[in-house]
Amino acid sequence: MCIALTPNSVTVAPLMALAKITQVTGCGVYVPGSDIDTDRIIPARFMKCVTFDGLGEFAFYDVRFDKDGKPTGHPLDDPRFKGANILLSGTNFGCGSSREHAPQALYRFGIRAVIAESFAEIFFGNCTTLGIPCVCASAADIRVLANEIERNPKLEVTIDVAAGKVFFEDQEFAITLPGTALEALTTGKWDPIAELLENKDAVHARITALGFA
Repeated sequence: MCIALTPNSVTVAPLMALAKITQVTGCGVYVPGSDIDTDRIIPARFMKCVTFDGLGEFAFYDVRFDKDGKPTGHPLDDPRFKGANILLSGTNFGCGSSREHAPQALYRFGIRAVIAESFAEIFFGNCTTLGIPCVCASAADIRVLANEIERNPKLEVTIDVAAGKVFFEDQEFAITLPGTALEALTTGKWDPIAELLENKDAVHARITALGFA
């Protein structure tokens, strides 16, 4: 997005329509555990940044590296799962602080979808506005997929957001996500800021009609 400032106006360049996110396909990586909070996803000391661009390298930093900076063998650093874009985990994923940096760090690490048993509400919302589907599945189904990924790290996994299913090889299981998130993702209206800017003329007309302009 480009914004040009003049003495008397603000001009917003035309926005490209957001992608409709109906499916995410790729490889998976299993990060086991329940109540994985946002401080574990991105430690607070790495949040002193002007932009989110460099956050990816610090995702899960304190569990990926020991106090001396040596790798711990975390799944995200396992060469077998290099390039994985679908993360699997347990219950209450993304709990704790409401920091937007957590989903931003995951996105910049390369994660494009998360399958877990459940999610913290604010984290879920922050992911949706980045276009990252967070879908819920049963512990049993996640375990089956995690085992298959362990057996074949290059297994192709498809999250069909619109159909509410995950597909891999000849298997599938059901997933769920709230209807509001489903609609936002599949209609390309998952970023409210972009949508607001895209409809700036209608917003301005409404503000004028209400006498605030």
